[in-house]
Amino acid sequence: MRRVTFEKATVIPKKIVCVGKNYRAHIEEMGSVPSDQMTVFMKPNVCITDELVAHRGEQIHFESEICLLIHDGAAAGVGVGLDLTKRATQKRLKDAGLPWERAKAFEGSALFSHFVDAPPSLSDLELELYVNSELRQRGGPKQMLYEPSVILQELRSFIPLEDGDIVMTGTPSGVGPVEKDALFEARLLFGKAELISESWRAV
Repeated sequence: MRRVTFEKATVIPKKIVCVGKNYRAHIEEMGSVPSDQMTVFMKPNVCITDELVAHRGEQIHFESEICLLIHDGAAAGVGVGLDLTKRATQKRLKDAGLPWERAKAFEGSALFSHFVDAPPSLSDLELELYVNSELRQRGGPKQMLYEPSVILQELRSFIPLEDGDIVMTGTPSGVGPVEKDALFEARLLFGKAELISESWRAV
């Protein structure tokens, strides 16, 4: 089973629960419209990797996200992650009205930083993603359609959230293809304080 790090402990997530279409600007850049209900899909544990691969049968696209690590049904830890997507496959599936698993839940489709203790207010978190030192994505709960407390409440209404589960809260605008050798640097801020800095080099 794949693992992540929470402070100094090792955690094995049983599942990764992902929220899609949670930033209006990202919805617009994808040429889509908000859903009537919160969009949810899942990735299994095998999706977790520490290697950012640019091509897996087709071009891979990146989506950076604020991530919540669950304990006792609540967000005990926070981190940053990359939700990797086979965009061409996703478009074919969407056009056919089919589920997204082939585009979202393939092996190696989720990268995570280490996790740290959740701050008192998740609403004051902000994510930044730089690609080759250029700011590509920035956002946080204040720009979300469903902020973290609402996400957790909605998820608990239909699926148990178990200790170690990860919730990916959606991506801001600025997504794009992963290019080989590109340097991805993600930061998670609480106000002006940096909680996490993580980097990945695409192969």
